[in-house]
Amino acid sequence: MGCCESIFLTETHPEKVQTQQPPPPYVEPPPSIGPNTTPGDMVSSFSEFSLSDLKAATDNFSSNFIVSESGEKAPNIVYKGRLQNRKWIAVKKFTKVAWPDAKQFVEEASGVGKLRHPRFANLIGYCCDGDERLLVAEFMPNDTLAKHLFHWENQTIEWAMRLRVAYYIAEALEYCTTKGRALYHDLNAYRVLFDEGGDPRLSCFGLMKNSRDGRVTPESVIYSFGTVLLDLLSGKHIPPSHALDLIRGKNIILLMDSHLEGKFSTEDATVVVNLASQCLQYEPRDRPNTEDLVSTLAPLQTKPEVPSYVMLGIEKQEDAAIAPIAPIAPIAPITPQRPLSSMGEACSRIDLTAIHQILIMTHYRDDEGTNELSFQEWTQQMRDMLEARKRGDFAFRDKNFKAAIDCYSQFIDVGTMVSPTVFARRSLCYLLCDQPDAALRDAMQAQCVYPDWPTAFYMQSVALAKLDMQKDAIDMLNEAAALEEKRQRGGR
Repeated sequence: MGCCESIFLTETHPEKVQTQQPPPPYVEPPPSIGPNTTPGDMVSSFSEFSLSDLKAATDNFSSNFIVSESGEKAPNIVYKGRLQNRKWIAVKKFTKVAWPDAKQFVEEASGVGKLRHPRFANLIGYCCDGDERLLVAEFMPNDTLAKHLFHWENQTIEWAMRLRVAYYIAEALEYCTTKGRALYHDLNAYRVLFDEGGDPRLSCFGLMKNSRDGRVTPESVIYSFGTVLLDLLSGKHIPPSHALDLIRGKNIILLMDSHLEGKFSTEDATVVVNLASQCLQYEPRDRPNTEDLVSTLAPLQTKPEVPSYVMLGIEKQEDAAIAPIAPIAPIAPITPQRPLSSMGEACSRIDLTAIHQILIMTHYRDDEGTNELSFQEWTQQMRDMLEARKRGDFAFRDKNFKAAIDCYSQFIDVGTMVSPTVFARRSLCYLLCDQPDAALRDAMQAQCVYPDWPTAFYMQSVALAKLDMQKDAIDMLNEAAALEEKRQRGGR
């Protein structure tokens, strides 16, 4: 089933259990870092790492150790690595362009490195050697919230676990606020990681202030938290510009993830929907603060005696038993279940050049009906936005994919118009720039804008294949083909 498919539930079966007392607030332990502590002695301390140590830990930054690639504003790659003491780490590698000032990078990393909380994948070190800018964090072996919520294989996340995720994130944000670091950058389902016991943790990387991003405010963080709440409720990735529209005037039952099969408390869901609505208010001053988030979500916590890994349906992993990354096999063509269109054939072959030509030829004809603009909306900002899209189209046609990403991003960030075609085009640009995570996010957003658009599903299938998620890629390809078949029988 597509991640943004319409949801229809006919009834709910509340599973409200006996009201539990809210969990006790987290009390920060005293520091245990001695004067001679080194990365090899204590992985949770904060230290400077040598470049040679990190090269050894990641097999010289081998592509086999890459766990994610992203970075529209600050290009970066995250590697999995293992120290000599057998502890696993996550290493985020920036370009010098993202952090040209070495002193600023070290100061920012040191500030984040002072924070310690069980709701975070904590920052444990950095490396600033010549042009190299690297961060070192605790490694979380059980994937992201996005994977468990949007691309699950064995079971969806049960309701009590979704409430736990929301509460733990709120606790993490509240801790940051009390420590004077209320700005968390790009809060979304990909920033929430699961540790060896299945507990959700917020990535510390979002606490690093991007030297090229000055638009994050405490209130915008709350807004982003509201979009994560919607993700948890609906099981879909909701573009921020559409978040409040999804809530406004909607029946809660229709909003909820159909994969929950009605196994949730309508009363608790109403509380979460109302909290999300408050977080998404247009006026920043009308949004709640982090303390409000915690106090609202704490009473909703149930099953405190059930470990998170049990609710996630995974095995608990001990650090030493975490399996190493297997070498990435060459990406094989995706085998469909039914005849495919030219777009489907190109996606099944993962032929990015052919996909590029098809997207150019189809232009914006599939965007018809996705935008209805009043006369008042044709402002100078609107004209500038359309000019940015036009520049993006020229760059896309000329195969200047990085420039196309920048121009399309300007169009998307304004948010007055939404275009599934722009998301699809930027998704392909990301694929051609070896950023499959970002490509998948854009393909999912194209689907949210136009839920039955085969191209959105096709682009997801290619991104998933690039991420070595072959089963999901095949499922998405077949769903796209089914939608095309439906269109040919008389649909749009």
